[in-house]
Amino acid sequence: MNYTRTAILIAAMTALFMAVGALLGGRTGMLIALAFAVATNFYAYWNSDRLALSSNGAYEVDAQTAPELVQMVHELAQRAQLPPPRVYVVESDQPNAFATGRNPENGAVAVNTGLVQMLTREELSGVIAHELAHIRNHDTLTMTITATLAGAISSIATWGTLFSGNRNSNGTGVIGGIALAILAPMAAGIVQFAISRSREYEADRMGAQICGNPHYLASALAKISGLAQQFPNPNAEANPAMAHMFIVNPLTGQGMDNLFSTHPNIENRLAALHDLAQQMGIGGNWQNYAQQNHGQQNYQPNDGQQMYNSGASRPRNPWG
Repeated sequence: MNYTRTAILIAAMTALFMAVGALLGGRTGMLIALAFAVATNFYAYWNSDRLALSSNGAYEVDAQTAPELVQMVHELAQRAQLPPPRVYVVESDQPNAFATGRNPENGAVAVNTGLVQMLTREELSGVIAHELAHIRNHDTLTMTITATLAGAISSIATWGTLFSGNRNSNGTGVIGGIALAILAPMAAGIVQFAISRSREYEADRMGAQICGNPHYLASALAKISGLAQQFPNPNAEANPAMAHMFIVNPLTGQGMDNLFSTHPNIENRLAALHDLAQQMGIGGNWQNYAQQNHGQQNYQPNDGQQMYNSGASRPRNPWG
């Protein structure tokens, strides 16, 4: 089903490319746009994961540079019956994370340093499990390709503004180009809106089962949804088409950001996780868990290892 949805998405994006090309250059423009779309689709399938990681400044870590983080990811991947994904770190104070990769064999999980510092071990395990659920469900293929194609459409619309303005001296071309610059990103945002919300609920459900307790993920979501707005993410702001890949919206909601707001309401996600906890026979609620652990973060790393060891003099939480 996910491959079918991806094929439909690529077809829709290709049609949008061609429509933009036709508006800008008639039949010739449409053919040029088709060629560009084919090349972009091919690139997106094979390289969109690398583009997503590089666009966010992510760098890979291993058992030597981030021993406990890598251990946690690998243990949760084993529970999820997944091959061990590559692990990446993003130097950002905003607590957030995303996953990418065209299939589970090429999966990758990226976490911001702010996430590692602000969450307890249990909360972090819930976030990582959520991202692993996206990999297991093959969501990352569609999500990453969408980000690449949406970014390309936004670029075409911008080029169209310049092209139309230079081609038509009476101002009509400028107006048409401006319209394209507005409508094309909106179309891309609508596609993202359509594919993202249900997938977040499903990833929450599966992630809670992987980590073993829905309260862990719910507490993490409640915490980071508020903190994410307090710590701007320059990389995400520069590439808003990738916002849907993160576990919570990384955008501040200014300018074009609202066009790419694809995440479900956080209260609805918390309610769904609470219902799941009841179904799993786990009592209490995430507020009880948060009250017991808020501000303490007293979970010590195994065997003295550190969750993250950058060698930099940035502050750490008490468990590494």
